[in-house]
Amino acid sequence: MSSLLRRRKALLSIYSRSNGYANESKPRGLTSAPPIEVGFTESAGRGVFATRRIGAGELIHTDKPILSHPSLSSLDSVCYFCLKNVASNLPFCSDECRQQSKIFYDTEKKADWSRFHEYCRTQGLKYPLLVKRLACTIISGAATPETLDILQPATLSSEMILLMEKEYQLLRSTFEDAGFTDEQIAFLSKKWYIDVLARIRINSFRIELALGSYEDILLSAAASVEAEAAVGNAIYMLPSFYNHDCDPNAHILWIESVNAKLKALRDIEAGEELRICYIDASMDRDARRTILSEGFGFDCRCARCMSND
Repeated sequence: MSSLLRRRKALLSIYSRSNGYANESKPRGLTSAPPIEVGFTESAGRGVFATRRIGAGELIHTDKPILSHPSLSSLDSVCYFCLKNVASNLPFCSDECRQQSKIFYDTEKKADWSRFHEYCRTQGLKYPLLVKRLACTIISGAATPETLDILQPATLSSEMILLMEKEYQLLRSTFEDAGFTDEQIAFLSKKWYIDVLARIRINSFRIELALGSYEDILLSAAASVEAEAAVGNAIYMLPSFYNHDCDPNAHILWIESVNAKLKALRDIEAGEELRICYIDASMDRDARRTILSEGFGFDCRCARCMSND
């Protein structure tokens, strides 16, 4: 047995720890456990592999986010927990979401976030909102400061780190002004903030709710579907292990809420790695490679890029 295969088999299947549907009824289109496992690739670190043949258009698995936050422009139009569209000025779409939000909301509403939100709005920042929500969840006792440590971090330049100083100080001072004690926010050091933000930068998904019926979208084998403007961002466990390809064999989409669904774009054989496209695959080669290099920190060497397509 090759060393790569031994490492792959030795790696714990992340989906068994993920919050896809292990503790809830299986969604339509899923009849058994997800046909995937997390293993090691030859060149891209961890990846997701098929454990059986997966047919084109098949719903592979679902996943709920570890962390999510609506965009500032969507605060009054989507559920503060699941990002589903809601009537104006209603923070939650259901009592269930209201109850589940208590892990961060009871802490968050004790503080005045107007200065922090305004700074994020004027600077065009979205990832600090996810750090804010994680910090509130940690203070409430529902998460630990190491929650995202399993995820790969981005490489940050000294210039990028310097720009984070203001947002970090605003976040910490907001908690201090609200009366949280030094003990409660002891984890919230600049080092912790930068480390978490580095992981969020390359593992966050931009949530665009798909337009159309559930059945029509899942039956489609297209790499993209018509969607509304982005309503927020989210971090997932298992989807974060999917590697990139400019000609993907799988696609992630959101129907009605932040809960993610992964479907196959074409037939995938047992043992084959599943890959998604991190960006707009319709862009030309140079544009794709520039965005992937600057935004995700790697030079794409997928077959499509190598063929100059």
